[in-house]
Amino acid sequence: MAAQSNTHSTNRVWTWTQVHVAFYFLSISCLLTLFIGLGLFLFLTLNIPDISSLASYTPPATTVILDRNGHQIDTIFTQNRFVVPIDKLPGELPLAFVAAEDARFAEHAGVDAWSTLRALLHNLRKGGKGQGGSTITQQVARSLLLTPEKTYTRKIKEAILAYRIDKALSKKEILHIYLNQIYFGEGAYGVDAAARVYFGKKAVELNLAEIAILAGLPQAPSRYSPFKHFDLTKKRQAYVLNRMAEEGYITATRARKAYAHPLLWGAPFEADGGCGYFVQYVKKYIQEKYGWQALVSGGLTIETTLDQSMQKAATAATGRGVAKWVVRRSKKMSHLPQVALVAMEASTGEVRALVGGTDFDKSQFNRAIQAKRQPGSAFKPIVYAAALRDTFTPSSIIVDEPLVLPGSAPGTTWEPQNFSGKFDGPTTLESSLIHSRNIVTIKLLQQIGIEPVRRLAREMGILSPLNKDLSLALGSSEVTLLELAGAYTTFANLGLRTEPVFITRITDRNGRVLETGTTKDERILDEETAYQMTRIMQGVIEEGTGKNAWGLEQEAAGKTGTTDTYSDARFIGYTPEIVCGVWMGFDKKLSLGDHETGGQACAPIWLDFMQKVPKKTNSFPIPEGIVLLPMDRETGKFDPDNRDKSTWMAFRKDRMPWTDQ
Repeated sequence: MAAQSNTHSTNRVWTWTQVHVAFYFLSISCLLTLFIGLGLFLFLTLNIPDISSLASYTPPATTVILDRNGHQIDTIFTQNRFVVPIDKLPGELPLAFVAAEDARFAEHAGVDAWSTLRALLHNLRKGGKGQGGSTITQQVARSLLLTPEKTYTRKIKEAILAYRIDKALSKKEILHIYLNQIYFGEGAYGVDAAARVYFGKKAVELNLAEIAILAGLPQAPSRYSPFKHFDLTKKRQAYVLNRMAEEGYITATRARKAYAHPLLWGAPFEADGGCGYFVQYVKKYIQEKYGWQALVSGGLTIETTLDQSMQKAATAATGRGVAKWVVRRSKKMSHLPQVALVAMEASTGEVRALVGGTDFDKSQFNRAIQAKRQPGSAFKPIVYAAALRDTFTPSSIIVDEPLVLPGSAPGTTWEPQNFSGKFDGPTTLESSLIHSRNIVTIKLLQQIGIEPVRRLAREMGILSPLNKDLSLALGSSEVTLLELAGAYTTFANLGLRTEPVFITRITDRNGRVLETGTTKDERILDEETAYQMTRIMQGVIEEGTGKNAWGLEQEAAGKTGTTDTYSDARFIGYTPEIVCGVWMGFDKKLSLGDHETGGQACAPIWLDFMQKVPKKTNSFPIPEGIVLLPMDRETGKFDPDNRDKSTWMAFRKDRMPWTDQ
C-alpha cells in the first residue's frame, strides 16, 4: 500500500509539474504573441517615418546678400539657419551639448534606458509628462520626422526612430544634424544662426562662455533666453559648465573663468538701411533664374557690388534734393515728386548705389530700373558722338536758326524751339552741346542720319524702343535711368562700354560657385571720340546747363535733360571713376513746375552725392591721338593769340580744325 501511495504521489507531483511547465510555456507564448502583435500593431498603426532622407541632410538654410566688402545687407529664409560642418566648429562646442543634453551619447544605441526610466518615474510621481529624458538622437528624430506634441505614442515612435538612426548614421553625423537643426529661440535654427543672433558672430568664433550659453538653450529657448531672463540664463550656463567639468571635458578652473567671462550681445540685424531697391533687384534676379525655393531656403551666398557708404550718401542726397525742391515751390504740394539715382564704377560697370524712389516702404516700384521716361537733352551726347565719329569736329559750325519741318500728321508742321526761345546763328558743335541747343542737334541728326544714331545708342546699351524720326534728337524716346547711365560709361571709359553689374558671385550652401558677375566691356567708340565728348561735357558743368553740378575736386563731365512740360528732369554725370545718373519727376508725369530743369532739380543732387564718393584719380586721361588747341568760342577759328576769348578744344590729330574751315 505504501508503494502504491508513493507511486500515486509521484504521479501527482509529475502531473502538477507538467501543468506548471505547460502553463509557463503557454504564458511565454502568450507574452511573445502579445509583444509580436503589439509590435506588428505599432508598425502598422504608428506610421513610422522613413529615415533615409537623413543620410543627405539638406534643411532649409538662410540665403545671405553681402555688399562689396563682405558685410551682410539682407537675409532671406523660411528658417534662419546656416549649415556648418561639425569639423568647422570649435572643439568644445559639441562637447558642451553632449554634457548638457546627453552624457551617454557615445554609449547608447539611440535610446538611453536609464534616462527614460528616470524620466518615467519622475512623471509618475508628478502625475504628468513634464520630463522627457530624450537623447540627442531622439531630439533629432523628433525635430526632423515627428510632431512636437507630448504623447506616449510619439515617444514610442521617437524611440524606434532613434534606434534606427543610431544604426544608420555615425555619432558624428547625428551630432552634425543635431547642432544644425535644433531651435535656439529668437528665430534661430542651428548653432551658427544662434551665434549670429545672440553674439553677432559666427559659431566658429565663439568662446567657452558663449558656447555654454548656447548649449543651455535647447531645453527651453524662451525660458533661458538671455534677452528675456538673464538670471536664468546664467544659472543654465553654470549648469552646462559644471557638467562639462564633471565629464572631464574642461577643468573646474576653466569652468569658473568661463562663467565670469563678460558677455557681449550682438546687435539686432536690421535689413535694408536704404538698400531696399538694390536688394529687391537682386532677389528678383535670383528668383527668376534659380527659383523661389533656392532664394528663401537654398542657403545661397550672394556677393554684390553695393557699397554701403555710397548707398547711404545716395539716400541722403536724394532725400535732401526732394526736400529742397519742396521748399523752393511756393505752393503746398499734396504729394512729393519721386527721385531715382544709380551710380556705377566706370571701368567695371559695378553698381555701387541705387535709389529707386523716395520711400521703399511706401512704393517698391524701382524708378531707376523699371520706369521708362523721356531723357530729354540727356540723350543728345549720343547724337554728338555719332557726329564726331562721322566727319565733324568740336569747332564745326552749324547755324542755329528757326526750323520748319513736316509734322507727324499729314499737312502739319513741326517748329522746334530752343529752351531759351532764341537762336544764336552760327554756333560751334561744342558750344551747342554745352548750352543744349535743340535746333543744332536736330540739324546734326539730319546730316548724319537717324539710323547711325539709333545704332550707336543700341551699341551703348540702350535697348528700349527708339523713335525713327527727328524728335529722337531731343530725347523723345523713353528709356530707363539705368540704360542711360550705362550708356555714359562709354564716354567715361574712353570708348569701352561696360554692362551694369549687380552681383559678383553666387555660391550654394556647400561653397560651390554657381556664377560670377564678370565685367563685360566692348569697344564702341574710339578713344579720341570718347575723350572729345568728355571734354565737351566738362564744359556743360563748367559753363553750361549743368553749372549746378560744379564743385568737385575731380574733373567731371555730364549732361542735363528736361522734357517740354517739366515732367522729367535728369542729370547724367561722371568723373574718371564713377558714372551717376539722377532723375526726378512724378509717377503720373505731372509738371515739376516752371524752370524745374535737370540742371535745377537733379544736378545739385548729383553734386551732393558725388562729394561723398572717395576719389582716386583727379583727371580724365588724354589719348595720344588727341591735341588740345585754343579756339575762338564764337567763330570756331584757331586763335592762339587771343587767349581771353579762346577755349581749349580737343581735336583728333588726323582731323585738325583747319580741315573743315
